[in-house]
Amino acid sequence: MNDTAAPDRVVVVIGGTSGIGAAIAERFLDDGAFVAVAGLAADATPPQVAERAKLTELDVTHRESVEDFIASLSRLDVLVNAAGVIRRGAEFDPAVFAGVLDVNLFAVMRACVAARPLLARDRGCIVNLASMLSYFGGPLVPAYTASKGAVMQLTKSLAVAWAPDGVRVNAVAPGWIRTDLTAGIREDESAEERILGRTPMGRWGEPADVAGAVAFLAGPDAAFITGAILPVDGGYLAS
Repeated sequence: MNDTAAPDRVVVVIGGTSGIGAAIAERFLDDGAFVAVAGLAADATPPQVAERAKLTELDVTHRESVEDFIASLSRLDVLVNAAGVIRRGAEFDPAVFAGVLDVNLFAVMRACVAARPLLARDRGCIVNLASMLSYFGGPLVPAYTASKGAVMQLTKSLAVAWAPDGVRVNAVAPGWIRTDLTAGIREDESAEERILGRTPMGRWGEPADVAGAVAFLAGPDAAFITGAILPVDGGYLAS
């Protein structure tokens, strides 16, 4: 594929090879966009995405690789930063802490800065993935929590800085979503009971729930929205 296959909209989903990112890529593909997906384990991307998107193996911690990937596009309308890692108890090790921030925070900045010229030319937008842990502390995940809190503030800062260029920057903050990352928690009956007991909507979120919110923020109905962080959590933060 090439990025002229769908001239109406070109979308990049970094971290779109699995989980929520793959669901976001699938949503944009279903909406008729040309989608370039980048991330690790590209050969394991779900077939509903792999068979339709342009796939690139990408280490988001390598600045030159990120810049080269963005430079390979002739236009860009939407950048989604969905790559992320979590190391739970190991994050108290300073080296592990730094590694998590490199993927979850610094890589977002790398991609945003690299994409800015194309986005400004086409008056495009960015949607980052924050988290409910952008709002409160996670006792087992200090690095993940710090990185996602920073992504929220980075989103606001870039929104203010780049608004004169016509570039909107927003984020979604997923709650408890049914992905491989939460499989262990879902298998723990007491943990699942606590989570669902606090979630007013009484269920786990699905990756498609997050994808729908991203599609909204990237679409024309959100043309006057920038610097917003949209929780997608079934009411968890409000309870």
